[in-house]
Amino acid sequence: LGDLAAPSTLHLQSQKYHPNRTWTVAVPTGQSWVTIPREQLTMSDELLVWGTEAGQPLWPPVFVNLETRMKPDDDPLEATVHWAPPVWPPHKVLVCQFYYQRCQGTAWTLLEPEVKSIPLAPVEIQDLELATGYRVYGRCRVENEEGLWGHRSPVLSFQTPPSDVWISGDVCGTAGTQEALLLWKAPGHCVRMSYKVWFQIKGQELIRKTAACCNFSIPSQAGWVGLSAVNATSWKPLTNLSLACLGPSAAPRGVVVRSVAGSPELLVTWQRGSGELQEHVVDWARDGDPLDALNWIRLPPENLRALLPGEFEGGVPYRITVTAVSPCGLAPAPSVWRFREELVPLAGPTLWRLQDTPPGTPAIAWGEVPRRQLRGHLTHYTLCAQSGTGPSVCMNVSGNARNITLPDLPWGPCELWMTASTIAGQGPPGPSLRLHLPDNTLKWKVLPGVFLLWGLLLMGCGQLDSLPSYLLARCLHLRHKVLPRWVWEKVPDPANSNSGQPHMEEMPQAQPLGDFPILKVEEMEPLPVAEPPQASTRLDSGVWAHMTTQHWHVFCLGPLASSPSGGAGGSGCRAGA
Repeated sequence: LGDLAAPSTLHLQSQKYHPNRTWTVAVPTGQSWVTIPREQLTMSDELLVWGTEAGQPLWPPVFVNLETRMKPDDDPLEATVHWAPPVWPPHKVLVCQFYYQRCQGTAWTLLEPEVKSIPLAPVEIQDLELATGYRVYGRCRVENEEGLWGHRSPVLSFQTPPSDVWISGDVCGTAGTQEALLLWKAPGHCVRMSYKVWFQIKGQELIRKTAACCNFSIPSQAGWVGLSAVNATSWKPLTNLSLACLGPSAAPRGVVVRSVAGSPELLVTWQRGSGELQEHVVDWARDGDPLDALNWIRLPPENLRALLPGEFEGGVPYRITVTAVSPCGLAPAPSVWRFREELVPLAGPTLWRLQDTPPGTPAIAWGEVPRRQLRGHLTHYTLCAQSGTGPSVCMNVSGNARNITLPDLPWGPCELWMTASTIAGQGPPGPSLRLHLPDNTLKWKVLPGVFLLWGLLLMGCGQLDSLPSYLLARCLHLRHKVLPRWVWEKVPDPANSNSGQPHMEEMPQAQPLGDFPILKVEEMEPLPVAEPPQASTRLDSGVWAHMTTQHWHVFCLGPLASSPSGGAGGSGCRAGA
């Protein structure tokens, strides 16, 4: 700062979470430093910091990345290195130095102060980072010989306990699955590590399993899980997580995910739930990615917003979940699906036909378009129909609907298809569904014509004498099929006619036989018959009559007294033309 006696102000401007938002902190007079409460900062934010005095800047703005500069609230992690002095020279006091290096680092850091072999004491390395590999070596010299250092000791590698541990999967069952995977971030490649996973199932003893980097499948009944490095046996399993599910009231509320203008990142905000809180964890993954492809960040309990780092692609759905973590368990909020940029869908829904309700009225249903093909939030569907070669007719359908009844479709062939729309526009149509709808009024239109046709046929068949032979045969066949049998049979049933009823015409009274001449009958030779006689027809009276071209009348008389031959007489008949 400039004049310490003059009041000065520290200015901070957010570049990440609150673009171009600036706030100030007053610096006490006579002081060249100031403390900023953590509650006023956002973890992983990026700031521009500068000071002013009497409105004049004291230095150009300095860029500060809080992701690397903000000290965590946890107790500092320390490592204790036990060592033994060289065996030569004996009985000499040695002065030793120790250097350590972070995994994949280039510089070695000297541990101060120098230590002596008498009395022998272990060396402590402070301010280590979790889930990080380190290497350390030492060298010694005789106390009174400055600058004459011995050879370096062999390099010792060690691994701090993994810290960034999280659960991938729906442990609390909000999505209907209990599959879970314990995840932790890989350390540097300079140390090849294996790990011990600790978990406990209710009513059983603590179970320990060896696992490779960097995931382990968790039994669904596990209520607690911890993780430690195999070569870090001096450390307790500091990384532990209660898998108990807390009530909905403890979960974050009102989770909102927004795109950041001009940035490929996503901003997540939420409201805090009730109860004791240790931290918030925000995790995200692309739709369809495996469980081990999860990303996450941890935030202090007072932080209610997070800018998710990374390159989020447009049109790709991401599932984002905010979880409240407490010593008693987990309380996840319902997951939110978000697109950094919504695009036009790549496909339309697939249609299929349901049972007609009511009969004759077609009903159809369709399936959801997969999120990866939808590429945005669905606004509505569009259903189109085309009958024959006519123009297509379209209508919008709610995005919440899954079926529809179509009572106004015209009869005949019909083709249906559907599209999905987002705020970016309408996508291509899905597979077509072809229908053929019958004309339900056709039978009523045809029925009068059928009756008229039958009537004409029957009338035509009634004029048998005027029909050609082939039509006559057809009509006779049709007559047998349509008319009752008693109408067309050759020997009618007496029950269907009046032939069997008594003759009602009055006949003259028979006169005595004496008044009539005697009829003599002579036998004659039968004439040769050129053609076979026609079929005889038997009358109910028992008399046979041959039908010829002339009409004959047959009268039955009373019984004769005797025949000329002297035989008993039967019935006497007289025939006349």
